Amino acid sequence: MKATEEKSIALGHPSYVWRFGQERRLNLIRRHVPLENKRMLDIGCGIGTYVGQLRRFSDEVYGVDVDPARVKEGGRSAPNLSIARGEELPFRDESFDLVLLHEVLEHVADDRQTIREAYRVTKVGGSIVIYAPNRLYPFETHGFYLGKRYIFKLVPFVNYLPNSWRRIFVPHVRAYLASDIKGLFNGLSISVVANTYVYPGFDGIASRRPRLAAFLRRVFYWLEGTPLRVLGLSHLLVARKEAAIPD
Repeated sequence: MKATEEKSIALGHPSYVWRFGQERRLNLIRRHVPLENKRMLDIGCGIGTYVGQLRRFSDEVYGVDVDPARVKEGGRSAPNLSIARGEELPFRDESFDLVLLHEVLEHVADDRQTIREAYRVTKVGGSIVIYAPNRLYPFETHGFYLGKRYIFKLVPFVNYLPNSWRRIFVPHVRAYLASDIKGLFNGLSISVVANTYVYPGFDGIASRRPRLAAFLRRVFYWLEGTPLRVLGLSHLLVARKEAAIPD
């Protein structure tokens, strides 16, 4: 397996094209958090796709990523990108009004320390926004392993296996229950502004069969308002910081 392929498996694939699904996720954030003229940080920014879009609302938008190649590529179109691990952010305490972790928490080496760092650099009264894979979604979207062979296809129900079995097939990425994500904030003073689920954008289907995609969006986005939202693709958690990080 090539090193570039191994990197993509470990770090995930960044968003290269801004499409309906990403715009919808951004608008969901805006329902809960004001973005205008705020100082914002995107942890795991990839090539800076969300940084560029957040700059529609503020000039003070920053991004960090562990991959130098992605930071270099993103720097051609988005400013304020730098190389850093989520577990060791190069910013002072209480630097940002909003910290975003968009589908990155599942890839970091230490998700609890990453949350602690996100909390540290968020201002009191500021928000931490997390999108992360839902353990209850019927499909694993990050590919899977059969022995040493990696297969990048949807696989049903693997997330329903016990942790020890799931790690055999999907050792490269986490998936979370709602209690898992909230547990990462143990010992930190937050209030939960939003704790829900989102279904896919169906952008791949829309490029081939737009009417089918429109139908699926109507059905599944309606489900987000029902108890069946718990089967959504991703968690959306918005947490407000209530106090400085404990010593």
